[in-house]
Amino acid sequence: MLPIGPLMIEHRLIERMIALIQQELTRIQDNIQVDPEFAFVDPVFIDTAVDFLRTYADRCHHGKEEDILFVDLDKKELSTEHRRIMDELIEEHKVSRATTDALIKAKENHLRQEPEALEHIIMHMRTLAELYPRHIEKEDKHFFIPCMEYFSQEEKDDMLARMHEFDRQMIHEKYRVTVEGIENRRSCKL
Repeated sequence: MLPIGPLMIEHRLIERMIALIQQELTRIQDNIQVDPEFAFVDPVFIDTAVDFLRTYADRCHHGKEEDILFVDLDKKELSTEHRRIMDELIEEHKVSRATTDALIKAKENHLRQEPEALEHIIMHMRTLAELYPRHIEKEDKHFFIPCMEYFSQEEKDDMLARMHEFDRQMIHEKYRVTVEGIENRRSCKL
């Protein structure tokens, strides 16, 4: 397996959480249309989504990209295009971190019934729901595969081993179960 294999597999779980965020965003917006004064935000969902984004998407997934793949790529003579894309990906990681932090703050403000907090929740959820699909497509279809050409088979094997060691210390199962639990609760309501 190439070192990008685990990263692409992780993208599939991240996509599932982003779909849940989009569903929650739609639900909130539909509630606003019915009764703006009593639009309900599920703080437990936001806490769960933020935990997933911080731990799984950022620390685990982006961690392997930034701490292993990008560090190794940085040692290579990348094409101008690949260097540009890698820089964009790093900036997008920063945007996702900042947006996730802002989402939790907006949720806390909403619980304190501060004005405009609901608008901020919607804005941050929309940003995440729009950012991740484009980001994942850029990595999967335009960056990961061509970048493997910079490495020898030995380097790829070493990188994969380091990623497995990185993962060994993470808790993938917890977050798969978290996403499945939310999905199951949502499908029961339909």
